[in-house]
Amino acid sequence: MKQINWKVRIQNKTTLTAIIMATIALIYQICGLMGIVPPIAESELVKTAGMIINLLVLLGIVTDPTTAGIKDSRQAMTYEEPRDE
Repeated sequence: MKQINWKVRIQNKTTLTAIIMATIALIYQICGLMGIVPPIAESELVKTAGMIINLLVLLGIVTDPTTAGIKDSRQAMTYEEPRDE
């Protein structure tokens, strides 16, 4: 976990989408185990989250940089924000 620059990585559309969708799924799984039926369907939350992420992408807030492997390079670990290249 220390070999990933989370501040930069969270600006990656794929990473952000995966974290949000996994969080929604976990919440609904926990509710299911407890016998709680949320008033909003999981599919509706997933659609809404997808729309929000797409809006952030359109606004340029979330980018889709490419990174080889599962950890960031030494150079990427020093970034305060994504490079402008």
